Amino acid sequence: MSTADKWLTVIALVSVPTVMFGGYSLMRLTGAGKLNAYQLSLFKAGHAHAGVLLVLTLTSLGIAARAGLSDPYTWVVGALLAAGTISQSGGFFLHAAIGRPGKWSVGNTLTVLGAAALTIALLSLAYGVATS
Repeated sequence: MSTADKWLTVIALVSVPTVMFGGYSLMRLTGAGKLNAYQLSLFKAGHAHAGVLLVLTLTSLGIAARAGLSDPYTWVVGALLAAGTISQSGGFFLHAAIGRPGKWSVGNTLTVLGAAALTIALLSLAYGVATS
């Protein structure tokens, strides 16, 4: 395992407890009636995306390691995966905080930018695997 594979994997694994804490927070906020139905749906979406995208990141890093991609290439893919995961899931939380139903907000924009970063990361990884 290269240096990039190792450290990006460590970062992703250390991030998993933050998603677990998010689940705990979701239960507490729901139980306390602090979220309206609109906020609750966005909180669930953000939380679910964060968990799934972290698993995707860990899987992608394993693929990069098995393909023997260079450290710089892996750092770029890993950075895009991290930025995409944070942006896409974070956009849901931001929209829940400042957005309104049926209206576009900076949270929506952040989610779209996150999806773009993830797309670039995955297509770059696919290219790297295909050409390795």
